[in-house]
Amino acid sequence: MIVYGIPNCNTVKKARTWLTDNGIDYEFHDFKKQGITAEKLHEWCAVFGWEVVLNKKGTTWKKLTADEQLAVKDEKSAIAVLLNHTSAIKRPVIEQDGKAVLISFDEELYNKVLK
Repeated sequence: MIVYGIPNCNTVKKARTWLTDNGIDYEFHDFKKQGITAEKLHEWCAVFGWEVVLNKKGTTWKKLTADEQLAVKDEKSAIAVLLNHTSAIKRPVIEQDGKAVLISFDEELYNKVLK
């Protein structure tokens, strides 16, 4: 299992704590330091939809210029923004057996999917 995110994100902290408390081993991928590929973002968009992968509620999105925000109209343009502003990726993304299974943190869903 791989948990993608950034370590100082509160939602990522909650998810990692839940995984540890439930005895679930995982590898952590810090996409701020380790980066993320367009291919990986395409995979996540195929599972969750680009509108979910792009976190429009976060600070990073809100700091983009109006022109940058308006330019995001589809998956391709969203991925271009996410590659340049990885903090705009909704997090964490959890992959199990090489496939994205969860995004963000919802204890009920984690119990259902990971236990």
